Amino acid sequence: MASLKVPASVPPPHEDAEQLHKAFEGWGTNEGLIISILAHRNAAQRNLIRQVYAEAYGQDLLKELDKELSSDFEVRVRCFSCTKTNFMATKAFNACQNPRSSMRRAVLLWTLDPAERDAYLANEATKRFTSSNWVLMEIACTRSSHDLFKVRQAYHARYKKSLEEDVAYHTTGDFRKLLVPLVSAFRYEGEEVNTMLAKSEAKILHEKISDKAYSDEEIIRILTTRSKAQLNATLNHYNNAFGDAINKNLKEDADNDFLKLLRATIKCLTYPEKYFEKLLRLSIKKLGTDEWALTRVVTTRAEVDMERIKEEYHRRNSVTLDRDIAGDTSGDYERMLLALIGHGDA
Repeated sequence: MASLKVPASVPPPHEDAEQLHKAFEGWGTNEGLIISILAHRNAAQRNLIRQVYAEAYGQDLLKELDKELSSDFEVRVRCFSCTKTNFMATKAFNACQNPRSSMRRAVLLWTLDPAERDAYLANEATKRFTSSNWVLMEIACTRSSHDLFKVRQAYHARYKKSLEEDVAYHTTGDFRKLLVPLVSAFRYEGEEVNTMLAKSEAKILHEKISDKAYSDEEIIRILTTRSKAQLNATLNHYNNAFGDAINKNLKEDADNDFLKLLRATIKCLTYPEKYFEKLLRLSIKKLGTDEWALTRVVTTRAEVDMERIKEEYHRRNSVTLDRDIAGDTSGDYERMLLALIGHGDA
């Protein structure tokens, strides 16, 4: 369930556009008004506001936000507005390397269309200084087949090349062997399960793992092509037939980065709320908040399953996510994140 709170009666986009325009007038910018609008509109509504703003005022809302907003919030929206061209995206990315990057990225990621957002994240994950096999895996495994297809389309349109070719070019060895078919996947989304197939493929997985053939093509095939319902059935049978959960058997070498990614892949495909809970917990509780990971999870899951993630976070940590975020962030960044996870009223 989504945590995003949209008012029961949403003003028409021309009224939101007018309010945003008023927020820019005078000596100071009304950051609270801007948050109250943008953090309580879904992706379609935000896109409409921008279109209407351009028609009414002859200005790109993103550029207006860039020009008018000040302090931390100004920097965040500048980064968001910079994503519209490759030159400006590069400029935004370079700017995001300073300590205020989390505040900038919060609005950048939130305001983008979800497919464009994931395309941006995936592209950044293939760059030399921001490479992340985990982000690529996360996108590939926690989006629906249709959503992942739209990500590939958005990537192709924006970067004039395919997501698959970039992932293949920027990864090597076992990581390439796993990640390319993951980002290329178009899984069946139904609930139908073949029990005999689940039993036979559980046996295959156990044999390969027992032989420590962790990157065997059969393991890759099963994880990258089967529906999530089928995988759950296979892994449940694995546990029942062989006495251990598959991820426990994949902890043979705790320092093996490929095995870590393989375990995370399985968790994302089967229990994504547990994966995101751990990511949030580590990002908040480590020495020095990993605000980039925190921002990414909140902005990408607020319209999807943040309520389940919050429940898992509370179950695992005996404290609410909003309390931990409030205790570890401040200012407009804190207010933006809390709004997106459903703290307070719309």
